[in-house]
Amino acid sequence: MRALTRGLLGVVGFLLVWEAFGRSGAVPVDYLPPPSVVGGELIRLLGDKAFLRDVVATVLALLIAVGVSIAIAVPAGLVLGSVPAVRHATHAVIEFLRPIPSVALIPLAIVILGIGPETKITLAVYASVWPILFNTMYALDELDSLLVDTAKVFGAGRLRVLFSVALPSALPFVLTGIRLAATTSLVVLVSVELLAGGERGIGLFIMDARSGPGRMDLVLAGTVVAGVLGYLLNDGLERAQRRWVAWSPAAGRRS
Repeated sequence: MRALTRGLLGVVGFLLVWEAFGRSGAVPVDYLPPPSVVGGELIRLLGDKAFLRDVVATVLALLIAVGVSIAIAVPAGLVLGSVPAVRHATHAVIEFLRPIPSVALIPLAIVILGIGPETKITLAVYASVWPILFNTMYALDELDSLLVDTAKVFGAGRLRVLFSVALPSALPFVLTGIRLAATTSLVVLVSVELLAGGERGIGLFIMDARSGPGRMDLVLAGTVVAGVLGYLLNDGLERAQRRWVAWSPAAGRRS
């Protein structure tokens, strides 16, 4: 409750400073509307079916992207973390691909996939794979050799050790990677929607709001919704991590 109270006080303080600055005249209201104006537009948007469809489109794309990223990165991380020959053979390629920003691949993705949900989901998967992959790999590096040796003594084969010993031990790190990947995926989805357009999405709503007369109140309202989604997503995954891997020292730490 103390943490919740401090968090609420921080939010209230931020809104008060924003309101005072927005009404001070230092910046034109059209450029930076105060939160009272943005909040009014946000309440109206929550009853707008078109806006809600944009939100649903982004959330569905987010769930698909995170699911595909987990399906790709966890098995790949287990292989790379447990088979040194494969890890060394792919090291240069992975280190080359990892720093490339997803938004830099938008033109290539549009040429290959066109303008549609597939483009933003593919780019979100590309960005989300890395946190899960590297967390899984490095978790296997920290695996207690005593556990592996004990499993082998009892006759466990390589695959049995991988799935019954290595994966459970790596689970806290994998969940941390998923949490980081989910928020990264949301950022990429909104960015691609904003830059490349498409059919539906929060980013597309923001792009439409800033064009023409430039409704900054709508732009900020859409931005607030994206921020709230990111916060709820991260908080939900963090709570799930603490519940599912409460035995791990890493489960109680916030990051």
